[in-house]
Amino acid sequence: MKKILNILLGVLLVITFALLAYAMASAHPENPAEFDASVSLNLWWGYILFVAAIAAAIVCAIVGMVKNPSGIKGTILSLVLIVVVVGVSYFLSASHDVQIVDLQNNGYFGHGETVITETSILVTYVAMAVAFVTAIATEIWSAFK
Repeated sequence: MKKILNILLGVLLVITFALLAYAMASAHPENPAEFDASVSLNLWWGYILFVAAIAAAIVCAIVGMVKNPSGIKGTILSLVLIVVVVGVSYFLSASHDVQIVDLQNNGYFGHGETVITETSILVTYVAMAVAFVTAIATEIWSAFK
């Protein structure tokens, strides 16, 4: 099973690097509002990877709970923590009046779009900070063992 996952990871990395090389090598339009196939393709690939990661996390969590029912408490705590972070980020974003320029229509995006964008950015910042602190804490913890 591990060999299959390593092969799958290698294939995903090759596809990602090929799409990145395509985006870097292709000609881009002068006007940023015009359609750019290489950027669009990379965005779709990112969406596909994002959905696959969420699906894998959910499936692994369910399988882990079935195999080890004592871990349900930690899973529920993690889920509650995620809901709290997303909820707080959403309410912070909704309270701001941010205007994001819409180059295609020569105007600004509506409040709903800006709230979703800012919520995503805040959740990403929190996730990066938690990942960084966790990595540092894990290294310090393993150094003292």
